[in-house]
Amino acid sequence: MHTTASHLVGAAWRRSRYSGKQGNCVELAAVTDAVGPVGHVALRNSRFPDDAALLVTRADLGAFLSDVRAGRFDDLLEDA
Repeated sequence: MHTTASHLVGAAWRRSRYSGKQGNCVELAAVTDAVGPVGHVALRNSRFPDDAALLVTRADLGAFLSDVRAGRFDDLLEDA
């Protein structure tokens, strides 16, 4: 599901503490009743903060992060 980040008024966006200052980070925000569909997390590109935002369930995000930690996407890295 997707929307525009500008529609997620009041969302508390955050990024990894490992992100640099280049302005090309992925930011995430928990979605609450006041913001959108509960139980979802919104993702956006920090370079375009009012543009597209992807909404995923917390369960789907958790599964994705587990797969990342397990190395299931390592073949997509340039140095792999």
